[in-house]
Amino acid sequence: MPQPKRTRRVEGDGNNQRHAHQRVAGPQGPDIMPAIGCDAVGEGGTAGREGRRPRDHPNDGFHEPVFHSIGNYPSRPSFSVRRANLDVERMGVESTRSRLVRRLRTRSGDWGGLLLGVTGSGCSGIQSALDPAGADAARIYWLTIILAIGGALIFVGVTALLLYAIFAAPARRAWLGGRRTIVYGGLAFPIATLSLLLPYGLTVMRDVDAPAEDALQIEIIGEQYWWRVRYPASREQPEIVTANELRLPVGQPITISVTATDVIHSLWIPNFGGKIDMIPGRVNRLSFTAERAGRYRGVCAEFCGDQHARMAFDVLVVDAAGFAAWRAAQAEGAREPPTPFLQRGRDLFRSGGCGSCHAVRGIEASGTFGPDLTHVGSRRTIGAGQLPNNIGTLAGWIANTQHIKPGVRMPSYGMLSGEDLRALAGYVESLK
Repeated sequence: MPQPKRTRRVEGDGNNQRHAHQRVAGPQGPDIMPAIGCDAVGEGGTAGREGRRPRDHPNDGFHEPVFHSIGNYPSRPSFSVRRANLDVERMGVESTRSRLVRRLRTRSGDWGGLLLGVTGSGCSGIQSALDPAGADAARIYWLTIILAIGGALIFVGVTALLLYAIFAAPARRAWLGGRRTIVYGGLAFPIATLSLLLPYGLTVMRDVDAPAEDALQIEIIGEQYWWRVRYPASREQPEIVTANELRLPVGQPITISVTATDVIHSLWIPNFGGKIDMIPGRVNRLSFTAERAGRYRGVCAEFCGDQHARMAFDVLVVDAAGFAAWRAAQAEGAREPPTPFLQRGRDLFRSGGCGSCHAVRGIEASGTFGPDLTHVGSRRTIGAGQLPNNIGTLAGWIANTQHIKPGVRMPSYGMLSGEDLRALAGYVESLK
């Protein structure tokens, strides 16, 4: 019976391997199926391992081309492992490159809208560091502009280099990894930039913190979640105490001494300068000059509790005559209610225990736990800048304090009847 033949691999160079397979008669008879040689099988499978080169072969560092014969068909070269890996890497780079281009094109409109939204959201005049209303705020503004322009230029440059490194040909981007690029771009440029910005920033800090000798002295005390404002007595005016509103004369230097009674707060009037911490047991000072009349807004810039975001105050800058008239009016006591309806509201204020927490000069109410209400009707807002000041909002605040601003130390007086609530709110609104 004819015996099958086996294929035997013969080692040799690439040229001789084309004819390296020869028939060898086997013990079982004639050819049944020709043997198939494959270097991939030799790498990962078990069949054909007898044909692998030993690991200590001197040419093991690379793959030689291997050719095979299948039946009577002509020999064909197999793919090299290294060439396949290069093809896969090239395909991955091209795919990543195309995906990045598509995303940049499709997202450009979204990024543009986001940029406009972010920049436009900070342009409100009454609370914006981009609208300085004093010399100190202008110094901080220009420092911000210089840093923003410098940062934008650096960002554009780094982004351009990144895109160049991704899309440029390998031969053209080789210089990015050179020693000179690393030394100049990674060391010399940051050192030079920071060395120029440091003295400029220190100069701005020195000029902003310099107090004036003839400055108007004001004290502001931060409490959860409102502001106690005190104007100390001077030679011409007695001391006055108000809350959640700051009146300033235009063109006169101001020095504000700040502290807190419970937790750390931070006072910030963006149009007039930087923020300053209000720390219990410590007094910090902020100096500036309001050079433009108008209404501005101050906020707490340090998280102080649940109602931190609802702790604001109005800043009203008026001329010297208007400020003097306002201060003289604030020094007076509360006026006698002119109507029986408002007199009923005053009686409710006394009997309801309001005077144990609030002070109203001129009646039996000298509490210091809450805001001074002697002239609360002359303020623009209530609740530390949360609601406009009128009878309706005052009635809602008195009846639903904990619903409007949960966590404040004033209880809700929802047990009052509608008539009593209107009388009490009317009396409080009349305190001007």
